[in-house]
Amino acid sequence: MLSWALTFLIIALIAAVLGFGGIAGAATGIAKILFFAFLVLFLVSLILPRLRSNV
Repeated sequence: MLSWALTFLIIALIAAVLGFGGIAGAATGIAKILFFAFLVLFLVSLILPRLRSNV
């Protein structure tokens, strides 16, 4: 998922350089959503095994 976020970020940067503001904005929004989803899932995967080992 992190690779998809980086891909959309690169697409947004290239689109911004070429002057495609709408595409750049959309790709940036998608990259943000994917990054935060990755971050949440990463933190859950760090916490969940510790909770299961204590039970």
